[in-house]
Amino acid sequence: MRTILLIATGGTIASRPTAAGGLAPAITSQELLSCVPELAEFCRIDTIQLYNLDSTNMGPEQWQGIAAAVQENYDRYDGFVITHGTDTMGYTAAALSYMIQKSPKPVVLTGSQKSIYNRDTDARNNLWRAVAYACHPDAWGVQIVFDNQVILGTRARKTRTKSFNAFSSIDYPETAMFRDRRLIQFLQRPAEYTHAVFSTALDPNVFVLRLVPGMRADIIPMLEGRYRALVLESFGVGGLPGGDDGAMFAAVRDWCGAGHLAVFTTQVPHEGSDLAVYEVGRAAKALPGVLEAHDMTPEATAVKLMWVLGQTTDRAEAEKLFLTPVQWDIL
Repeated sequence: MRTILLIATGGTIASRPTAAGGLAPAITSQELLSCVPELAEFCRIDTIQLYNLDSTNMGPEQWQGIAAAVQENYDRYDGFVITHGTDTMGYTAAALSYMIQKSPKPVVLTGSQKSIYNRDTDARNNLWRAVAYACHPDAWGVQIVFDNQVILGTRARKTRTKSFNAFSSIDYPETAMFRDRRLIQFLQRPAEYTHAVFSTALDPNVFVLRLVPGMRADIIPMLEGRYRALVLESFGVGGLPGGDDGAMFAAVRDWCGAGHLAVFTTQVPHEGSDLAVYEVGRAAKALPGVLEAHDMTPEATAVKLMWVLGQTTDRAEAEKLFLTPVQWDIL
């Protein structure tokens, strides 16, 4: 019988109504398990109540706490299930994908759109399938299990705010899916996934700037001294208003000239950036310190930069690390 460690962090799945009428995490890890007693039929589960937070309050400190809990217990369990709120689950899944690389054991995140406290809910379904996947001999790596889907941690995005099928795999196949309670595997464990590599240092000094038509360029100099890297969510395949004659280009040039990184991504949900297509992007692409996220998700882009900056202070090395694919984050 396989052994699983359940790491509870809060979220909607563990929420109860408050006196004020909203929801807040209050259900413990043991209470979660008691709602799905049939799990005991095929595995042994130990639990850790690491946090009890709304996922809006999850960040780099908590990501490191989860990674540390996995690392500390890695040799004692066959797999790990992390219950988590849905709103920032994509960020946490991406962060764990960089901090726990090449894991032959599954590190699975799940949650729900309705509390397990409710009578009719997706919570029991998701928790059962997350544990079932973690117990499967072909399971591997950091994954999100949600609404019968198994999605790579670097490819998962929350694309619906209320529906049970809240998560999508962006521009890459799902790892697996459940049909009823049968797991159908699409992507096999890579041969090089033999020993987990833990690398948990993070630097959260990354600013994400979503461009809007008419935005003034003076926002970028205001970030100097506060942030080490800038993500520019640009239009379409990417570019800067005004091209290489514009104030925005000059601000990005000065930002990079100060030794910082600027990463271009797109506001479009699918297919990624390509600064080489239009003249408004080609000059920016040529600037030292400018990188492209290509088809990375916004969550993976921001979190990977935090992870990269935690590994090195050398810009050339940081550029190399950012552009090195990790669990198919860049194709």
